Amino acid sequence: MKIAVMSCIHGNYEALDAVLLDIDQQKAEKIFCLGDLVGYGPYPNAVVAQIRSLDIPTCAGCWDEDIVEGLNSCDCSYPSLLAETRGKLAHEWTNQEIHPEHREFLAQLPHSLRQENLAFVHGSPHSNHEYLLPELEAFAALERVISSGADVLFCGHTHVPYVRILDTGSLQVRVQTETVAQTMNFTAPLKRIINVGSVGEPRHGRPNATYVIFDTETQQVNLREVPYDYQKTCVAIIEKGLPKIFAWRLAQGLEFAERADDPTHVCTR
Repeated sequence: MKIAVMSCIHGNYEALDAVLLDIDQQKAEKIFCLGDLVGYGPYPNAVVAQIRSLDIPTCAGCWDEDIVEGLNSCDCSYPSLLAETRGKLAHEWTNQEIHPEHREFLAQLPHSLRQENLAFVHGSPHSNHEYLLPELEAFAALERVISSGADVLFCGHTHVPYVRILDTGSLQVRVQTETVAQTMNFTAPLKRIINVGSVGEPRHGRPNATYVIFDTETQQVNLREVPYDYQKTCVAIIEKGLPKIFAWRLAQGLEFAERADDPTHVCTR
């Protein structure tokens, strides 16, 4: 079965519409969404309404969580005070814009989804705010997949797509108590992390939307990149009074000081 997995739409309806059309052309039988339906972009209500109308299984992203619970990421999530200020402005705008029924929908989204040996999360199995970067230390990366209980872990949050294969390896855990030390050995089969990138705010160097087509029978991964009229979204960002830098980075497909200095840090606020 071919499944489509997408993430980080961020209120960009133009990009979502283009990706849904491409998914239809690829003849995917099921779609999963890894959250961040809102935030940064100008059309949060249209995006949530589309996801709801198509009944797409969706897990909560960090932005979805923040709109429901209130902004809970501290300054450690931003590399500069300027970046934090922009993030707060976008949160306040989205919080005022979102319709009550759409806020309620976001409140009901689960942290993770499962289908057979596949797991779906926004950031990591531990937190929506944790970045699973491709250079994450191998043991830590393997632990994240194992903790999900799956063989393939789909994630987003970084806005940069990648596939990482974690080869079969032997792991050893040593537990020391007051009276005895116990050593446990086990072998972890091949695992994979598949980051699907971002539909609405890509950061891989181009403005094109990204998502993944995964064949559950052949295990083939197809990293899809979909061009669309991103300039429409850029104009809407400016017209609606959101920070202009959001339009710039969307047009460039580049990150602009939005990643934490320590990507493994999980905010405890």
